[in-house]
Amino acid sequence: MTASLENLASLLGDAFKKNNYMLATAESCTGGGLSYWITSISGSSNWFERGFVTYSDDAKIEQLGVSTTTLKSFGAVSEETAREMAEGALLHSLANVAVAITGIAGPEGGTVDKPVGTVWVAYALGQSPTKTQMDIYTGSRNEIREKVIEKALRTLLDLVSATPSPLSSI
Repeated sequence: MTASLENLASLLGDAFKKNNYMLATAESCTGGGLSYWITSISGSSNWFERGFVTYSDDAKIEQLGVSTTTLKSFGAVSEETAREMAEGALLHSLANVAVAITGIAGPEGGTVDKPVGTVWVAYALGQSPTKTQMDIYTGSRNEIREKVIEKALRTLLDLVSATPSPLSSI
């Protein structure tokens, strides 16, 4: 999977540079893994503005402006929190595209309603509506994290490469 992640990050960089976009990440369960693969690409500073690793609720509140009400009402692993994380990453950076990841990579922490492998990802695209998606992944902690990172890279690449681009209003 390593070559695949590096290749996807490289393709994403090409697409971001071509369109003159800047990216910010807000990561929880991936612990900065998405940012790692992005910054493994030479020249990524031309299109990667910054990354937030907000593993705790306090970090989500302080760094991204996630509402305490959202966290209390829906939990850290929710569509609402992922959306606020992505929109907060845009607000607290110079980027015009942001991705946020929050989930339960395990092996502990799952519940009946939110089993291990539940992950929400949100994509904030400038003035376009924030897009969210939830998936439930299987495997070990590291396998879940790698699968989420790969899916986020692929989705970002699809969004940036789409014609017409959902980012065209940026």
